[in-house]
Amino acid sequence: MIFRGVRDDRPYPEHQLTLKEWAAIPPRPVRLDQLVTTKRELALDKLLAEDSTFYGDLFPHVVQWDGVLYLEDGMHRALRAALQQRNSIHARVHVI
Repeated sequence: MIFRGVRDDRPYPEHQLTLKEWAAIPPRPVRLDQLVTTKRELALDKLLAEDSTFYGDLFPHVVQWDGVLYLEDGMHRALRAALQQRNSIHARVHVI
């Protein structure tokens, strides 16, 4: 199993963080098997694109709520890490 769980929604309250506020959170290592995704589907072309992080944050966005880590943005990067046999990624973690 790559992720702890897979959801199709965000169970946590809206946090209203801007991209600038996300960028202020220092990245830290997070194990893939601790993450619950908030999206069930992904676009294969984005996963395989070499420049897939060109216009976005280099680090995935994770929300910690009720002791659970939810992968809000960056599922393509996390899955790419798993395909490269890595068991963790560096992500920005916002605690609610």
